[in-house]
Amino acid sequence: MNHIAAAEEQLVSDRLRRKLNEVNVAAQSHLAGVQDHVNFTLQQAYFKCAYECFDRKRKQEEISNCVEYCSVPVVNAQSLVENEMAKFQERLNRSLMVCQDKFETAKQQQLRTDAMNNLESCVDQSIEDSIKALPHLVGRLKGSLFINDQV
Repeated sequence: MNHIAAAEEQLVSDRLRRKLNEVNVAAQSHLAGVQDHVNFTLQQAYFKCAYECFDRKRKQEEISNCVEYCSVPVVNAQSLVENEMAKFQERLNRSLMVCQDKFETAKQQQLRTDAMNNLESCVDQSIEDSIKALPHLVGRLKGSLFINDQV
């Protein structure tokens, strides 16, 4: 591989990294309200509930069961968010693997410049599609967690 091709590949690689970072920033931004709900509203309710479990008249097992019961909404919410984000990441990864496969095929056909341009275009489209999907994902999460955006 000559120096120009290597430099070109490095440039595309840097652009792709920036694009992936764009998805991470978008996901964090879109999920901020959901994370806030889980980390503060549900956690606060959990601690209030768990505090009420500690009564000297109760046996240790009753206290443990009570605290465990209090944790169910938080644990379920965290699990739901983690599962949805894992599916989102999996879809993005599959989409990017298709781009990589197309790139490898084009490279084998000695079309390096076209391959690089097509790879970048494919990745751009995958990232754009993923970012467009975020509001729908967040909407599903908010519906499942009964998050009302009105303050």
